[in-house]
Amino acid sequence: MIEIVTGPFLFESSSFLLSWHGVFSFIAVATAVFLVGRWASLRNINPDDVYSIAVWAIISGIIGARLVHVIDNLQTGPNYLDNPLQIFAIWSGGIGVWGGILGGAIGGITYGLVKKMPVLQIADLTAPAMLMAQSIGRLGDIVNGEHCAKATDYFFGFIWTHAQSAAVYCSNTGLNASVQPVVAFEIFWNLASLMLIWNLKDRLKPAGMLFCLYLTLYSVGRFLITFLREDRIWAMGLQEAHFIAIAVLAIMVPLLVFKGRFGDADQIRNEMIGAVPQPSRAERRRTQKSD
Repeated sequence: MIEIVTGPFLFESSSFLLSWHGVFSFIAVATAVFLVGRWASLRNINPDDVYSIAVWAIISGIIGARLVHVIDNLQTGPNYLDNPLQIFAIWSGGIGVWGGILGGAIGGITYGLVKKMPVLQIADLTAPAMLMAQSIGRLGDIVNGEHCAKATDYFFGFIWTHAQSAAVYCSNTGLNASVQPVVAFEIFWNLASLMLIWNLKDRLKPAGMLFCLYLTLYSVGRFLITFLREDRIWAMGLQEAHFIAIAVLAIMVPLLVFKGRFGDADQIRNEMIGAVPQPSRAERRRTQKSD
């Protein structure tokens, strides 16, 4: 088994706590913004557009991440209905990755459209960066002992032993219990998806489809891995993340199929024009003389 003895806090004092989760989350977001800004300049896209979109994407992502967590924990977590101000206490813990992804996408895309920026092109640049960022951010989850998972006897099971680990709140397992390494599984899935997306980044058209593929791949992986987690069951044996993944797939898969089948009319027309052999300069001169 893989024993994790590190506590959840990198720095701890009577007035300040710095968690590993917070550190890795900051590194993840900073990495994503830096990479997309760098790649944008290589595609003749103004990096300032990327940074402006990033601000709104981060704000809406935080709101979405908190909202997904609160909805999933209305019955089992703090009494948010009787203490609505607790909903805003994000520093006390509790965010949902799905909410961060979708909230950030909605906020960033909306802002970009309003400002008439090349949103779809920027979204495609964001796809591989998001998979990198999610993989980095999940490292903090491993250290913190977050995300309750089902018990396992396999050699790759995770065991958290630190008294302050978030694993202590897992009612069915808790500390010193070997559980499925669901966070590690998600990291491996993200990296495999990253390899595929990276190989398709210059081939998948029209603009925006690479980001749709990213959402599709993440949805499939998250849907399967969530069966090994022990979050609250909503209905039919499925958890909140299952239903979000199904909803995303219901939108993304038809969109990918439709765009793959019919494509973008302007792009197809330009490609057809480009495929027609063009006369050489000498031929054009002869034609002009004959005219």
